[in-house]
Amino acid sequence: MVKRHLLLGVLVAGCGPIGDNLEGEDRQGGDLTVDDRSREAYSHPAPTLDEEQRSTHQLGKGPFNFAWAPPQLGPLFNHTGCLACHGGDGRGLSLIDQGPAPFGSQALVRVSLGAGTPAVPGGNIPVPELGEQLQDHTTAGLPEVFVTLTWRETSIMYGDGELQPMRQPFLDIRRPSGEPMPAGIEYSYRQAQAVFGLGLLEAIPDDTLLALEDPDDANGDGISGRVNRVWDPIAGATEIGRFGHKANVANLVVQTAAAFVNDIGLTNKLFPEPDGMRDVNDDQLDQTTFFISTLAVPRAASRNAAAQRGRSLFDDFQCSGCHIPTLETSDHRIANLANQTIHPYTDMLLHDVGDLLTDARPDFQATGVEWRTPPLWGIGLVQVVSPGATFLHDGRARTLAEAILWHGGEAEGSREAFRTAQKRDRDALIAFLESL
Repeated sequence: MVKRHLLLGVLVAGCGPIGDNLEGEDRQGGDLTVDDRSREAYSHPAPTLDEEQRSTHQLGKGPFNFAWAPPQLGPLFNHTGCLACHGGDGRGLSLIDQGPAPFGSQALVRVSLGAGTPAVPGGNIPVPELGEQLQDHTTAGLPEVFVTLTWRETSIMYGDGELQPMRQPFLDIRRPSGEPMPAGIEYSYRQAQAVFGLGLLEAIPDDTLLALEDPDDANGDGISGRVNRVWDPIAGATEIGRFGHKANVANLVVQTAAAFVNDIGLTNKLFPEPDGMRDVNDDQLDQTTFFISTLAVPRAASRNAAAQRGRSLFDDFQCSGCHIPTLETSDHRIANLANQTIHPYTDMLLHDVGDLLTDARPDFQATGVEWRTPPLWGIGLVQVVSPGATFLHDGRARTLAEAILWHGGEAEGSREAFRTAQKRDRDALIAFLESL
């Protein structure tokens, strides 16, 4: 764990209170920061793009925003386009639709078996006839499954006796015949994540992530993050995972191609038809990947006194042990992303966050209780960009306070520090998060 402490010392060196923000933390995306906290905050191209790059960005926006129709769409799918689940380039709603209108679900269900032959080296075991993701819509006939989402309400008590409402999702999944699913299937219900700033996360060097690892908790602080190691079909090798709720995808090309084929049913050069044909042509895939890679990050809001106090409590409660405020990028194929000091509030690692959040489904080396630390930059704008949007991997948390209180495992100490804090301190921490 010595390496982790040394790295953090380098990354935050020279950062101290200046005005109402720590030095530079308001410029969350470095040179890719834009000064907009409106409903359009996540949708700006990086301000450093030249004319040719802006043209490529705009070309990639087309396939991302397009509502696809047959014959390209499907025949099995979850929704009709990327924007349908990433409204305003933010996160989707925790919503399963049983149609026919609106025509698509903004959340999805991943599936696998506990034993058998994985689809790729080190990966999950597909369910016969269903693969690794359930498509609950179709362009003709019946979909693979019908999914019904319900919520069960509960509550948790703060140290001062105040009750915080909580809720938990439950799924009823049936085949078109009405029969329940076969026994032995592992499930993971997930909502769509925001897509801005992803190019900067891709540009964080592997060495940084490896230096942040502490799989055996060598320093005894209760935090034992580790990278996921996943199959990269482009490299034909195992690489460090970066994207997805469980860091199960190595790079944005694969992330984009997999979303096209799994979520919308659009074949492409990484996932073509058996005869090599594809619905998304090669230029469209490359341009869409460039579009996602070069979306800017909104500037953090000016911190009032409560948010300034919340920033200190963020450290005091050890939230920053996983949600690391400051990282640096290195070389990248898109030069604009290289050598940036950014403030994503993530270490990109897998952490055990407790049995209350488990999906009991492994994903490459991630266990059921392990999830990638989600970036917090822009989190204060989630419900500005997409009213009704919620938090955590399955959208169970309607507020940031709920999200904190679902944490356990390595984050149990942080949760309890928040839960037992005075109300003014709880409110201060939320005020800080809302400023991001």
